[in-house]
Amino acid sequence: MTIENVSPKKEKRSRKNKAVVDEKAPLLPKRHDDENAGFDEFNGASFTGAVFNLSTTIVGAGIMALPATMKVLGLVLGVALIIFMAFLTDASIELLLRFSRAGKSGSYGGLMGDAFGKFGKILLQLCILINNIGVLIVYMIIIGDVLSGTSSSGVHHAGVLEGWFGAHWWSGRTIVLLVTTLGVFAPLASFKRIDSLSFTSALSVALAVVFLVITVGITIFKLFTGSIMMPRLLPDVTDLTSVFKLFTVVPVLVTAYICHYNVHSIHNELEDSSQIQPVVRTALTLCSSVYVMISIFGFLLFGDGTLDDVLANFDTNLGIPYSNILNDAVRVSYAAHLMLVFPIVFHPLRLNLDGLLFPSARSLARDNTRFALITIGLISVIFLGANFIPSIWDAFQFTGATAAVCLGFIFPAAITLRDRHNIATKKDRILCIFMIVLAVFSNLVAIYSDAYALFKKNGSPSE
Repeated sequence: MTIENVSPKKEKRSRKNKAVVDEKAPLLPKRHDDENAGFDEFNGASFTGAVFNLSTTIVGAGIMALPATMKVLGLVLGVALIIFMAFLTDASIELLLRFSRAGKSGSYGGLMGDAFGKFGKILLQLCILINNIGVLIVYMIIIGDVLSGTSSSGVHHAGVLEGWFGAHWWSGRTIVLLVTTLGVFAPLASFKRIDSLSFTSALSVALAVVFLVITVGITIFKLFTGSIMMPRLLPDVTDLTSVFKLFTVVPVLVTAYICHYNVHSIHNELEDSSQIQPVVRTALTLCSSVYVMISIFGFLLFGDGTLDDVLANFDTNLGIPYSNILNDAVRVSYAAHLMLVFPIVFHPLRLNLDGLLFPSARSLARDNTRFALITIGLISVIFLGANFIPSIWDAFQFTGATAAVCLGFIFPAAITLRDRHNIATKKDRILCIFMIVLAVFSNLVAIYSDAYALFKKNGSPSE
């Protein structure tokens, strides 16, 4: 009795490690305990490192589409929805963590398995595969567009390398992506512990802030010169079609906040596991602040000319001194940001694919051959996808309207409504019903609207 009371923290950490290797949670947690055998000096991740890793998970390519959502929603409603989605994301993650503690589950997969059995775990794994592969393909496409240029819209937009050095065989899209994959993605994807990426995560967040600072600076300069028009504050609703169009931004907002698949992994590595909720809220506050500012200033800067990918707006003359230098700084900093985000999103993708294919095998961290083969296979699939999928928005709209909304809202709500441990309150159930109805309705409308626009486009070849 005396010994137990003297060292409660060690007792708690020991229980955490046991939960990590629990058979209910084979996806993320096993890795932590097994790695400790080979990394005895690792005493747990810091609060700051955890915040940066989660923030990097959140801030990906979705930030580029946020100014375009202001064009649809107007500034007032757009900013309100960004903040609302941050609160909704916080609520859904809080539910995941609370039910994970009740069921002693150390991973999202283990939690789904606890609530819905083997079928639930497999469904979650498939959604993570669809979402993360889609997101990583998007990242690689954007990096290729920035460095090598693109002609997907029928008009050639020169990449940074082509602008600096002219057109050469080595500045082509395939070669650039191949070099980036071998020189950046593969080495960073070789880390077995997510906390090993905390430094690159901090750098990636800093690069996103560089993009934000430059955008804000350009906007303020143009405000003083009087070359910016008053932005639209509210949506332009004229008919039923314009009402439906409002819902097409929901998958973009959902995708912008998806980080649920990494929460347990970060939680398992925290030195003090009780800090996970403050970590989540700090990361969401940081990211939503960046989202709000880039949405406001990006829309102010480009107005109704804001493109779906605001990065493409920085391909033209901004009408200010040193425009070309600032354009290149924005594009290169964000391409570098995405390169550093890649391993954070890749980490749970590899673990979930391993859990799906080899559910009874020993920990992936202990099997170097299996680790290498899965890593090489996934990177190859993403590389091929980035070279053959013509537009990032084909991938974005699909993943945002399907897997992402399940991971972010439908699965946490379903786990709460299932309530195997009888801990859900009436308020929880009302919130979860609201999340499911909102997610299903808005995304059905978004899928219908996107499909209608696609068929209409294909039916008008003359355009």
